[in-house]
Parts: sequence; structure tokens; C-alpha cells
Amino acid sequence: MDLTVVSYVVYLVISVALTIWVARTLSQNGRVFLGDVLHGNEKLADAVNHLLVVGFYLVNLGFVALYLQDDTTISDARGVFEALSKKLGVVLLVLGVMHLGNVYALNKFRRRGIMEREQTPPVGPQGWVAPTAGA
Repeated sequence: MDLTVVSYVVYLVISVALTIWVARTLSQNGRVFLGDVLHGNEKLADAVNHLLVVGFYLVNLGFVALYLQDDTTISDARGVFEALSKKLGVVLLVLGVMHLGNVYALNKFRRRGIMEREQTPPVGPQGWVAPTAGA
């Protein structure tokens, strides 16, 4: 079997496994965070969590598939490791950037919700004005 094909197979297996692991970790741990952001609405938190996971899979697996192609010919084991380290390093960086982007956006929503909860309502009337005689 051609070493280029071997590197493709190893790259796909590791990249897909990493994507699944990161998505599951984010989903499990992000559910609590989403519950807080959405003021305890668990049904909405689960729906948003599921949508975020689907989007995460689509973007990352699409990137993994697009980044699979390589024009270099791999002739030895060293070439396999070099190609894999480059490809997997880029995939890990993309996964990390996606994670940080999600956390940043969710934290922004959370802060906005906290500020809305902490705002005091407008001041009510301090007293009544007596009606005028002609009214």
C-alpha cells in the first residue's frame, strides 16, 4: 500500500476521533453553561446545545475533508510522520479556535443576561398630585 494512502487513513481516523471527542466534551460541559445563559430554560438549552454540536461537526469535518489532499509524495516513514504532524497540528488549531469562539460568544450572551437581571426597574411614583377643581 502506498504510504500517502496510509497517511490519509491515519489522518482521517485521528482527526475524526479528535473532532468527536471535542464535540462531546463541549456538549456535556457546555450544557450547564447554556442553562445559565438561557435563564434555566433547560429545553431551549438542550436545543441550542444540539444545534451548536451539529454546526461544530459540520465545520470541523468539512475542514478535515478539505485539508485531506496533499500534493507531496510520501516515500518513507519519516514523510508519513511529517505530513501527519502538519495536518493534525492545523486541525487541532482549528478545533481550538472554534472552541474559543464558541466560549467567547456564549460568555457575551451570559454577561448580557446577567446585566439585564441586575438592572433595577424604573423608579415608581413618589406621590399623587391632587386633581384641579376644573378637571
